[in-house]
Amino acid sequence: MNRPTHAGRIAASIAVATAVLVAAPVISIIVLALQPAPDLWRHLIDYVLPATLLDTTLLLGGVAALSLAIGTGTAWTVSLHEFRGRQMLLWLLPLPLAIPTYLAAYVYVDLFEPLGLIHKTLALWLPLPDTVRMLPNLRSLPGAIIVIALVLYPYVYLSARTMFQFQSAEFAEAAKTLGAGRWTTFWRISLPMARPALAVGTALVSLETLNDIGASEYLGVRTLTVSVFTTWLNRGSLAGAAQLSCFMLAIVAGLIAIERYGRRNVTTEFSAESPRLTQRTKLTGIKGTCALAACLLPVFLGFLVPFLYLAHQSFKRGLLANFDLALWRDAFNSVAFASLATLTALLLGLATILAWRWRSTALRFVAMNIAQLGYTLPGLVLALGLLAPVLAIDNTINTLAGWLGRSLPGLIIVGSGAAVIIAYVIRFLAVPTGFIKAGFERIPRDYDDSARAVGAGQTTTMRLIHLPLLRPAMLGAVIVVFVDCLKELPATLLLRPLNVDTLATSIYQYASRGSFEEGALAALLIVAASIGPVAWLTRFSDVPAGPA
Repeated sequence: MNRPTHAGRIAASIAVATAVLVAAPVISIIVLALQPAPDLWRHLIDYVLPATLLDTTLLLGGVAALSLAIGTGTAWTVSLHEFRGRQMLLWLLPLPLAIPTYLAAYVYVDLFEPLGLIHKTLALWLPLPDTVRMLPNLRSLPGAIIVIALVLYPYVYLSARTMFQFQSAEFAEAAKTLGAGRWTTFWRISLPMARPALAVGTALVSLETLNDIGASEYLGVRTLTVSVFTTWLNRGSLAGAAQLSCFMLAIVAGLIAIERYGRRNVTTEFSAESPRLTQRTKLTGIKGTCALAACLLPVFLGFLVPFLYLAHQSFKRGLLANFDLALWRDAFNSVAFASLATLTALLLGLATILAWRWRSTALRFVAMNIAQLGYTLPGLVLALGLLAPVLAIDNTINTLAGWLGRSLPGLIIVGSGAAVIIAYVIRFLAVPTGFIKAGFERIPRDYDDSARAVGAGQTTTMRLIHLPLLRPAMLGAVIVVFVDCLKELPATLLLRPLNVDTLATSIYQYASRGSFEEGALAALLIVAASIGPVAWLTRFSDVPAGPA
């Protein structure tokens, strides 16, 4: 084990402080939840919790099941089959990730509501009463399940595709020797081997669904997230909201446990004697056409429909020609918050992993793992948990200023937007930590030993060896965190300073007033900023098929 150095101690201190920062909202929620709220709980138990827990469970289960079906089916089709248009699908299938769930909900409600585009189109051929009966009611639990799953299935697709395309040919060949057909091989071989990846993807889908507030609220689904929001803001009960948040944290713990259970006792190692990958089955004619159409359908519904609708509304209403100055301000706020949070998260993630790399102790291991738990916290719960610590710091600063005889500065952290940045950092810190950790796993420790042998210190080794080799991983982390910050709605909505909006909160305000179309350009900017990063993440997603 390496002896501690000055740089190592600094990195370890930052790692521990980062772990405390991530854990602080959870501790705050628990402390707040210990405060009594008996009158509120009688109301919640009688009128809120039964329906809320049922709707939350059905929504999580429905979105997970539909995302699993779409993501697994498309991943298996493009990974193990060769057909016309397959290369195009590799880029298109992840694109729904560029559409936030709340944008998809706003778009589809606008399209399918009475006097919407779909209604007007059907009215050209059918009588008015028939068109109204034919329109699906998207402001419902089934509507929410479909809309949310259409934009979240890429989490399952990307995870499953990684497993399907690297499965060894020997398993499929052994099944074929025993007389198994293509579907039998899929159900008995490919699917069980992909179970760890499917568990990870489904857990991510469920966490994102639980985090959502814009789509659920707009589509009329009474989830726990919406209940926490209304209990906090409408009823003014911070303790009641914290107690409901504990239910959400229990669900998060359950989702993580299910994900770990789904990855149990499964190994996916290739044979040392036969590392060949499974050969892709060639699909021609009607089979190839059907495969292409089936894979294009979720792309069309999850990405192209919302994107084209937003572009159409932006041009139709002249939003591009008459660019609103308020939109410039909101875009600047979004970019400023996202940039500062991205830089902070990257530096904290790098310091946390460096501390573990330089000296692997139990404390640093625990700090590294806690730092990666922020993503599991729903944004609304995170905002609620941050409120008390942030206000306590602001009050301490004001007390200190008064004691020193200075003018009171007011709410520095909350009023400056620093609380929003802190929330972004905590929520998305897992991304740079995970990317950098994966990058370090590709750097042999022999490089560190060689640098140490010629007298290079840890900071010199980091600057000349680690950082150049980590550049792709760090770039990927920067892109993902920046875009996630742009799209984040719950934490931004609750922690932003008064009279300060971002693109996400501006769209929410338009939708709340029933004029979502006026915010189409702001929505289009978020989607446009997300397309490039999503495409970047898929640039190396294909591998050559095994030989025939």
